[in-house]
Amino acid sequence: MAELSISRNRKAAPKVDLTAMVDLAFLLITFFMLTTSLSKPIAMDVAKPDEGDTTVWNVLPASRTMTILLAKDNKVAWYMGENGKNTPKIEDFKGIRKSLFANSRAVATANSNDPRKSIVVIIKPTSGASYKNFVDMMDELNVAKISTAPAIDDDHITAEEQAFLKQHNL
Repeated sequence: MAELSISRNRKAAPKVDLTAMVDLAFLLITFFMLTTSLSKPIAMDVAKPDEGDTTVWNVLPASRTMTILLAKDNKVAWYMGENGKNTPKIEDFKGIRKSLFANSRAVATANSNDPRKSIVVIIKPTSGASYKNFVDMMDELNVAKISTAPAIDDDHITAEEQAFLKQHNL
C-alpha cells in the first residue's frame, strides 16, 4: 500500500480573546438599564369633566373644600368653605404649604380622621397665573399628601372672586 504523507503540523487558527468585550458589553447594558430606571418621565394626572357634561356626581360639604386662586406675580389667594362667606387670604407659594397642612389637619379632625372625608382642593388659575404656578401648586398638594384629586376649575371664577382679585391687584 501506498502511504499518504499527511502533515501533522497544522497551523492553529488565530483566536481572539473576547473576554474584555463581553465585560464591556455587560457594563454598558447595566449602565443604560440604571440610567433609564432613574430618569422616568414625570407626569401629573389631571382629570377634568367633559365639556358638555352637566351631571353633578358629588355634592361636597363646603366645610371640606379649599378653593385656591392662582393669581399673577406668584401670589395665591385661598379660602375655606363657600365663596363670599369667608374672606380669601393672600399668600405666596412659600406660605401655602403651611396653610394646606393646617387646613388638611382641621378637616381631618372635624371628620374623625375618616379618609373618605378628607379635604378637597379646587384650583382656579386666573389669566395672570403661569403654568409654573399650576405645577408648583400640584407639587405642594403632593407634599401635603392630599390624597383626593384636586378639582381644577379654570373657567368658573365667580364675580366675588374676580372683585377680590381686582381689589387687591391680583
